[in-house]
Amino acid sequence: QVQVVESGGGLVQPGGSLRLSCAASGSMFAINAMGWYRQAPGKQRELVAAISSDGRTTYEDSMKGRFTISRDNAKNTVYLQMNSVKLEDTAVYYCNRYPPHWASWGQGTQVTVSS
Repeated sequence: QVQVVESGGGLVQPGGSLRLSCAASGSMFAINAMGWYRQAPGKQRELVAAISSDGRTTYEDSMKGRFTISRDNAKNTVYLQMNSVKLEDTAVYYCNRYPPHWASWGQGTQVTVSS
């Protein structure tokens, strides 16, 4: 199974950018579809973006044109480039397999968008 450590979050102003990283372990990483998810206080965890083993991507509508998911299989790493962030992007961001596996959630990384 895949185990992950998310990093790269922090405080960012509206309109700014961040790049999140997800370092994954496990020999099966390269054949797993991976996703970024987020959870804001009082809301359900939702899919932000996903990427297949061969690089095909999908995005939640609110993130289209602003966020980009990518992966480097040689480094066992998944990235989320966040541009033009909005206040409503504030959440804890997680990565996991896609569809997610219950035992593969990391601690997440906090993204706070504030002026």
